[in-house]
Amino acid sequence: MKILITYSSKTGNTEKIAKAIHKAVPNASLLPISEIIDLNYDLIFIGGWIDRATFDQTSLTLAKQIFDKNVAYFFTLGAYPYSEHAKDCVNNIETLLKNNKNNIFGGYFCQGAIDPKLISWFSTLPPDHKMAPSEERRQRWEDAKSHPNQIDLENATQFGLNIISKYQ
Repeated sequence: MKILITYSSKTGNTEKIAKAIHKAVPNASLLPISEIIDLNYDLIFIGGWIDRATFDQTSLTLAKQIFDKNVAYFFTLGAYPYSEHAKDCVNNIETLLKNNKNNIFGGYFCQGAIDPKLISWFSTLPPDHKMAPSEERRQRWEDAKSHPNQIDLENATQFGLNIISKYQ
């Protein structure tokens, strides 16, 4: 059985999750998306960070090229994992993968630290902008700094084990 764990990571958060999944599936190829040569795998774990309620452009481009495969997905996001935004992300990613006739075995996501450049950009927005800093947003950004934490990584490893047990 040929398995691929692939990811796009801007700040290192998603790479940490990919490596945690790899602990559960050590016989899998672990590659950044930029190093993929082909998609000739029996099972593909695809991961990315969230941008505008879906995968970042690198992960999104790859996901659009995966057809008729067994897949699992993972991502990190600055929002809380129980938020409506996280639910939207799951829905958008699953819709894309399903539309390409893939068999989805599951997904995993957790909060991840936000790129400081993005926080800096948010801080330049006018107060009436929907993405302008608020006390709630600042608290979420602060909370995100500690993720992915050890529990997130352990959960990612367990996710990998669960997917493999479903697949076999």
